[in-house]
Amino acid sequence: MKKYLVYALIILLVFTSVNWMSVSAESVSDLDKEIKDLEKQEQDLENKKNELDGQKSENEKKLNENLSEQEKLTNEIASLENKLSDTEAAIKSKENEITSTNQEITKLNDRIEELKVEIENLREEIKNLKKEIKELENKISKREEMLKDRLRNIQKNGGDLKYLEVLLGSTSFSDFISRAAALSVVMKQDEAIMESLAKDKEVIQNKKTQVEENKSVVEENKSEVEGNKKTVEEKKVELEGQKTELVALQGQLDSQKQDKQSLMTKLQREHEILDEIQLDIEEERKIIAAEVEAKQKAIAMAERKKKELEQLNKKPENNSSNPNGIFSSPVVGRESSPFGMRWHPIFHMYRNHDGIDYAVATGTVLRAPADGVVSTARWAGGFGNTIMISHYINGQSYTTLMAHLSSIEVYVGQEVTEGQVIGKTGNTGDSTGPHLHFEVHPGGYDNPVDPKPYLK
Repeated sequence: MKKYLVYALIILLVFTSVNWMSVSAESVSDLDKEIKDLEKQEQDLENKKNELDGQKSENEKKLNENLSEQEKLTNEIASLENKLSDTEAAIKSKENEITSTNQEITKLNDRIEELKVEIENLREEIKNLKKEIKELENKISKREEMLKDRLRNIQKNGGDLKYLEVLLGSTSFSDFISRAAALSVVMKQDEAIMESLAKDKEVIQNKKTQVEENKSVVEENKSEVEGNKKTVEEKKVELEGQKTELVALQGQLDSQKQDKQSLMTKLQREHEILDEIQLDIEEERKIIAAEVEAKQKAIAMAERKKKELEQLNKKPENNSSNPNGIFSSPVVGRESSPFGMRWHPIFHMYRNHDGIDYAVATGTVLRAPADGVVSTARWAGGFGNTIMISHYINGQSYTTLMAHLSSIEVYVGQEVTEGQVIGKTGNTGDSTGPHLHFEVHPGGYDNPVDPKPYLK
């Protein structure tokens, strides 16, 4: 980021401090005064240089503090990312547990339904067994009643005599045997029927008892499964609560991470600005160092001029009949944009045009507008390739600026004379077409005035 205001202040310090000792000095005493002024300005530059050293040290401290904060934030962000990773894993684990719990609940519900069906089947079986037992009891009751009737008839008719009559009424021995066998069969059949009915009743009763026991076991299993289901459902509620807490924690951690990252972005931007300031300070220190050298050259030139005047013992001539007409035009060309407010062709807003533009082709020869010392000869942001010259004319310091050049043919600290070729015009920087931008600053840079009244 280019800090134009900082550069403007830097250039102001540079160009207000260089006073060119021209041949238009009024007298030897004037030169003495100018030399003393230059020496004072040189000391001021040294003081400014020391001040910049202090600013550089303070800025370096801020840079180190910024880096320390960035490192701390980096560690905090890394810690938050680890916590987020752990939280996400925990949430995933809880989701898996909840899924497993849901599956378990589904299985338990299925088992409960199976047991309900099994209980219902057992109830039906018990019902059928009860019915079967009832039927057997009826058969046994009827059989017992039949036997009782037979016994009552035997008792009523003389008990065993009837049997004897049956036997004694035999017509032959074989008939006797047959009758005896028949009576035996009847009695055995009655006995067998009674035993069979008693056994069937006992079997069914045992089966009923077993089924009832099975039903009790199944009902107990059902109760146990329902208890397990309740436990699992409670576990599911607990897991969902834990998941909700983890999701909330995840949101908090993510918010903290975003805040830290925003602060990190701010610190990084601050570091960029501090770094640019550091570069600006370094640039200003270089300019001041070059300016000190220019001052020394200016003092030497003033001393030389003083000696020349002492030898001639006369005042130098003033070549300008118009005290304001002190600069020659740096190029030959048509004025395309005057000094003052205008609609900027690039930034699309009204702003002051600090100089005048000459519509000249790229490569047009550029000449020094007056004697002076080159203070800047480099790329200068929106000005593109730029040359600035410090002049001292009739006891007054001036700075001239020529911008958007295609080439620069002088260097910082170089002494130039009026009309000397110093470069070529062009279309560099913020420019919409080939031209020369020319500014005049009485007293030093950052005091632009309309150049036209100062032109010869």
